Amino acid sequence: MTIRVLLADDQALLRSAFKVLVNSEPDMEVVGEAPDGAEAVALARSERPDVVLMDIRMPGTDGLAATRMITADPELADVRIVMLTTFEVDEYVVQSLRAGASGFLGKGAEPEELLGAIRIAHAGEALLSPAATKGLIATFLAQGAGSGADTGDGGGKARSERLAALTAREREVLVLVAGGLSNDEIAERLDVSPLTVKTHVNRAMAKLGARDRAQLVVTAYESGLVRPRVD
Repeated sequence: MTIRVLLADDQALLRSAFKVLVNSEPDMEVVGEAPDGAEAVALARSERPDVVLMDIRMPGTDGLAATRMITADPELADVRIVMLTTFEVDEYVVQSLRAGASGFLGKGAEPEELLGAIRIAHAGEALLSPAATKGLIATFLAQGAGSGADTGDGGGKARSERLAALTAREREVLVLVAGGLSNDEIAERLDVSPLTVKTHVNRAMAKLGARDRAQLVVTAYESGLVRPRVD
């Protein structure tokens, strides 16, 4: 299976470098390039990429607004978005995760990291830049929402209410997902099979309206189910 990739960045030279890198992989191909968010949304709708590499700061419609438009479109539910940023710990990154992005990566990442990020996002896994700790991201996510408080749009309260639909085991699995554990690690921790864990994860995603594991992590923190750790 070939992973179809859309590149969205206002720097033509950077897009060209990414294109050469992605197209050099036998399981990937670039299906479009966009210099701004508006075109990225248009290309996402016409090309239906599997993964979008989205720069956060672009003229006109920025990456954050474009991410919201893509993730709000039911016809693009299978599109995964990886945010690219010069500043890896950034309030905009957190807003992107809340908007539905699968994760983010710094523009200074090694080529192998970028290619790995595309594959991870395509697989539906939560992607966090190696240079940014989960605890720091959790702290940002918890601002105004760490105790299940409303984030200003009613989202925090709604997420807390949806948690009530989860079974005790699904809540337990959600906490472990938020802790960054893989299905295999969760299976070992709970002494069940990885397939059983996958079933619980999929059911939790369906009940919470989460696009992928990254959204489960966001929900776990914003609902107050998991508290951020400050080292």
